[in-house]
Amino acid sequence: MKIRARLGMSVDGYVTTPTGWPAHTADPAFVSGESHGIREFLGGCEAALMGRTTFEPALTNDRWPWPNLDVFVLGSHRPAGTPDHVVTDSDPERLLEKIRAANRGGAVHLVGGPRTIQTFHALGALDTLELVVVPLLFGGGTQLTPALDPSLGLTFHSERALSGGSVEIVYTCKGSRSSLPSSPASQR
Repeated sequence: MKIRARLGMSVDGYVTTPTGWPAHTADPAFVSGESHGIREFLGGCEAALMGRTTFEPALTNDRWPWPNLDVFVLGSHRPAGTPDHVVTDSDPERLLEKIRAANRGGAVHLVGGPRTIQTFHALGALDTLELVVVPLLFGGGTQLTPALDPSLGLTFHSERALSGGSVEIVYTCKGSRSSLPSSPASQR
């Protein structure tokens, strides 16, 4: 099982717009579920892991964002309207054990902001940090750093150009338990 954090980021380092939306959604080239390599990425995932702040807006979506994934939420309470199949826990170590027990060999998409990413990295569970840098300047929002600790120990793995001028950059994390297979981009 690999835990892979993937998030959009503006050129000036913000993972959300000034109004709080994920960075990639502000990119005119973004089409929900169709761009920025998300379909390919999710094809190797069997579960989604996130914090409550990321999860709660999904409860009011017209369409459930993770129809084919097991969903695990780190939070102090189970939000009203949470589907029965969603696993919640307030303790990150306990939640990680539940994910491991349910895992059938696929990857886990760590959806969330810098604090959630840092929480699971501190447990030694984060294998990769994958950034989709969108060609926009926000001038405000939530920054990837300083909430994300430099001790993450990132090692460059690969990059590739995406449509509309975005770039995907993949890093392995110091202390990750698994290594990534070679990709065409990393063999250049």
